[in-house]
Amino acid sequence: MELQAEYTGHVEPGGAAARRDLDALTITKISVGPMDNNAYLLVCKSTGDALLVDAANDPERLSDLLGHDERRPRLRTIVTTHQHGDHWQALGAVAGATGCFTVAHPADADELPVPPDRLVEHGDTIAVGDSELSVIHLRGHTPGSIALVYRDPAGHPHLFTGDSLFPGGVGRTTTPEDFKSLVDDVETRVFGELPDDTWFYPGHGDDSTLGAERPKLAEWRERGW
Repeated sequence: MELQAEYTGHVEPGGAAARRDLDALTITKISVGPMDNNAYLLVCKSTGDALLVDAANDPERLSDLLGHDERRPRLRTIVTTHQHGDHWQALGAVAGATGCFTVAHPADADELPVPPDRLVEHGDTIAVGDSELSVIHLRGHTPGSIALVYRDPAGHPHLFTGDSLFPGGVGRTTTPEDFKSLVDDVETRVFGELPDDTWFYPGHGDDSTLGAERPKLAEWRERGW
């Protein structure tokens, strides 16, 4: 798998993956499929265990992230952030090929092509080898949309937001009630709990930080999207 020379948070559809090297984990980002979906592979350095956030498309390219030699990471878990079909096109293929566990929120589970092996709620944790991710339920984009946060003991938090938070706004909603639910959850459960240096990784497009987006919260709420 071709890798960018440095991590910027931007990947091109069909282009090179980008890898971020933390003390305990590596985070590899790749764009897959016709809707420029981001998939993220987290690998525990001490155990070699891996977790994939959204097996969105292109199962062959996702498999290439793991590599093919004897020292390749072992994919233990796939987390699906929400029920929309562009986020799970490769779920059955990758889970079937690796035998890994699949994880989702119960409110979105029935819409997935593979019944989740584990259902998670707000505040639950998911292991990535010796590290763990905390589940944040963000209601509004879909009933069971979740984000995952890794609180790096040696640095700032890393937040995987699915389609609930992007640079420039919250995710798409279909009713004013859903929008209010989502922006309320994002404000209280994300911006209210995590510091400005939290780097977040959305389901499409470029990364950002909570500090860069925090001043715009009132504007998002006022405009209604």
